[in-house]
Amino acid sequence: MSDSRSNEMEKTYSPDDLEQRWYEYWERIGAFRAGEGDEREAFSIVIPPPNVTGSLHMGHAFNNTLQDILARYHRMIGHNVLWMPGTDHAGIATQNVVERQLAAEGSSRHELGREKFIERVWEWKQQYGDRIIEQLKHMGCSCDWDRLRFTMDEGLSKAVRKVFVTLYKEGLIYRGQYLTNWCPRCETALSDLEVEHEDQQGHLWHIKYPLADGSGELIVATTRPETMFGDTAVAVNPADERYADFIGKQVVLPLVGKQIPVIADDYVSMEFGTGALKITPAHDPNDFEIGLRHSLPMVKVIDERGVIASDVEETGRYAGMERNAARAAAVADLESQGLLHKVEDYASSVGHCYRCKEIIEPNLSVQWFVKTKPLAEQAIKAVRDGRTRIVPELWTKTYYNWMENIRDWCISRQIWWGHRIPAWRCPECPDVLLVEEIDPTSCPNCGGKLVQEEDVLDTWFSSALWPFSTMGWPEQTDLLKTYYPTSCLVTAFDILFFWVARMMMMGLKFMDDVPFHDVYIHALVRDEHGQKMSKSKGNVVDPLVIVDEFGADSFRFTLASLAAQGRDVALSKQRIAGYRRFANKIWNAARFTLSHLEGFERPSQAPCPQSLPDRWILSKSRHTAQLVGRAIEEFRFNDAAMLTYDYIWHTFCDWYLELIKPALYDDDAPAEQRELTKHVLCTALDSLLRMLHPFMPFVSEDLWQRLPGTGETIMLSEFNPLGQELVDDEAESKMDLAIEAITAIRTIRGEMNIAPSVKMQAVAVGDEQQLSVLRGLADLVRDQAKLESLIVDPAAQRPKTAAVAPLGSITIYVPLAGLVDLEAESTRLNKEIDKVDKDLSKIKAKLGNEKFLTRAPEEVVQLERERYEQLDARKAKLADALERIELIRSESAV
Repeated sequence: MSDSRSNEMEKTYSPDDLEQRWYEYWERIGAFRAGEGDEREAFSIVIPPPNVTGSLHMGHAFNNTLQDILARYHRMIGHNVLWMPGTDHAGIATQNVVERQLAAEGSSRHELGREKFIERVWEWKQQYGDRIIEQLKHMGCSCDWDRLRFTMDEGLSKAVRKVFVTLYKEGLIYRGQYLTNWCPRCETALSDLEVEHEDQQGHLWHIKYPLADGSGELIVATTRPETMFGDTAVAVNPADERYADFIGKQVVLPLVGKQIPVIADDYVSMEFGTGALKITPAHDPNDFEIGLRHSLPMVKVIDERGVIASDVEETGRYAGMERNAARAAAVADLESQGLLHKVEDYASSVGHCYRCKEIIEPNLSVQWFVKTKPLAEQAIKAVRDGRTRIVPELWTKTYYNWMENIRDWCISRQIWWGHRIPAWRCPECPDVLLVEEIDPTSCPNCGGKLVQEEDVLDTWFSSALWPFSTMGWPEQTDLLKTYYPTSCLVTAFDILFFWVARMMMMGLKFMDDVPFHDVYIHALVRDEHGQKMSKSKGNVVDPLVIVDEFGADSFRFTLASLAAQGRDVALSKQRIAGYRRFANKIWNAARFTLSHLEGFERPSQAPCPQSLPDRWILSKSRHTAQLVGRAIEEFRFNDAAMLTYDYIWHTFCDWYLELIKPALYDDDAPAEQRELTKHVLCTALDSLLRMLHPFMPFVSEDLWQRLPGTGETIMLSEFNPLGQELVDDEAESKMDLAIEAITAIRTIRGEMNIAPSVKMQAVAVGDEQQLSVLRGLADLVRDQAKLESLIVDPAAQRPKTAAVAPLGSITIYVPLAGLVDLEAESTRLNKEIDKVDKDLSKIKAKLGNEKFLTRAPEEVVQLERERYEQLDARKAKLADALERIELIRSESAV
């Protein structure tokens, strides 16, 4: 139990030391630990492992907040929870970081050699690799940190090796020549998913390819003239009547002089460019497929450094030029030889390395591949038959589309940091290739020394095994028996194929079961204007700066409140500040509560509440907790957060605390009722804090610990402790009517500009059954609405000059005679509306001005739009009030 039981509280909520203190306490008592021997129902999540090089960004904050909400909620409903943490070795990214360090020292990995370089990377990992873990703790993440894993751990490395060898021996991994995405800067192959495409302004060069028989020419349009040295054909669509006579002929390849054929292929678009496509099989993925179909030669003319190859006859004088320089030289030569027909401006999607942002180069090379179609078939079937559910469901179609059109996965990378491919060759025996779990010592053919494959595995290969490798596979551990398959995966849509699909394939292959039952895919976090965050735009928001300014609780609640399924999150500081005020509201409600609980002890047997407000709040609390729990279980995080918010702010703070003040403060109130109300107040706050805990863990723990009779930690308390016997539909129904009546009368007071100190009267008429209920609530309504009297009588006369509030089958009239000068109020409202109209006209003119829209910063334009919406809403309210006044005036005149 915590030593922080003091009821002495600061007047305002300050998360600064509170959050760190409670996190240290949770770790000290082992509140996050899972137990594989526990017989309770298991709930497990594996964390999407952040890169060991990374620091917390907004995507991490959002993703891990949602996971933590799930983990904390499921602990509180009695499940045996494992939230498995870990980091990814991030092959390319980590190697780049360490290489930059070496460059600053005037050295390089090649100078160190492979072994020393790997040692240096491990040193870097020991020094900096846990940075993001500490940042996740700062956010309140309740992972089982005792089980922290790393994709290069000894156990995970063993799993990687077993999977590779098994797939190879089953013919599902092979080595072959293929066109891969290549980063000339990192000098490694990349998977399709590691290429980021950006629209860039460029050109479309129209080049003349003369027919070899001298009968004419073909005009070919290309965005990459520097690859033409590797052209081995020109293709046209067989249905294109313009080129029917060209098919089968030869054209002369410009700048090279050799003849290449004109072929027909359905892939060629008749609308793009000229409808004639130059085919460079060694430097374009679509051309590669066409080359295979037509058995074309594959001439590689750009090397691994992005330089025109010097060992290929076709490259001629351009050999040794960097690819961009070769482009400029080729275009100049084409123009001087009269072979450049025209040049057009053209925007195209250009692939970049996801790590260093270098433009990728399709590269024909020998790589290792996973044959994915057989594995994908089972992964598709698992989703179709419901063993794994994707939420929101709209992503299921995307999953099927990608999996049904899957290409073989290039898994080899030409770097040093990573799992080295367990394959060995004999320099003396070309046919010897050994792929084994245990390092072979010599060539089985000649007895000579073997050489291991230089390449390492794609980082995503080890990540694909994450749900079971982290739990000890290939050993059949208790952890696996207890927690696999995992309950759910929370991830962003942009790694649905990088990671999720591959985990599905590997889990089904090696565990004979899906890796998770549910996959919840959340959207992106954008800035307050809906723009994607990027350093170039200068709109990146650092989550740690937000936490330092507003506290982790306020930030977490903001993220949860915005997590609507299928909708991107537009994050603004104003909204976070709003939820900081919410935390302060809870703090003040707790201060009020605790001020009445001095010396109070909870009875061993809970007394039965008697007053309507007490019966109502306990019934409402149980119902709300049920709805919040259901929303969390259905991944409707925003609904869960807003249900919690509305209950705390409006039901508990705005209504219940006001309704019980007479029982707490009135000296004439029975002492027994006062004690009973204290008990209900304490119980309701306890229940409220448990409901809040998954979203705001720190402040909920701090306040809960101050209540009398609580336990070691709110984390392990029951989420909804109130029993079914407290459900009171009658109390809820009566209070709903009372609140509706009080709110209607307060609205009339506000709209008519009647001061709170002015006593009013009200008359209720209508259905006798409903009136009998309201009659029993008359004292409560009168006191809360600050009425002098409330007449509840179906036969009562309607006052001549009165505001009207219809409440279903009841109508409430508030006499205005002597309270409001209707004519003066009408004049005031008209003046207000005129002023708002003028302001709206000015903003409308601005927003209709094209110069303003194009020249003003986006945030300025957005502010004007928001101001317009606010003024428009104010005008609507003023118009409603004016309409009510005019109606009363007209009826009074009758």
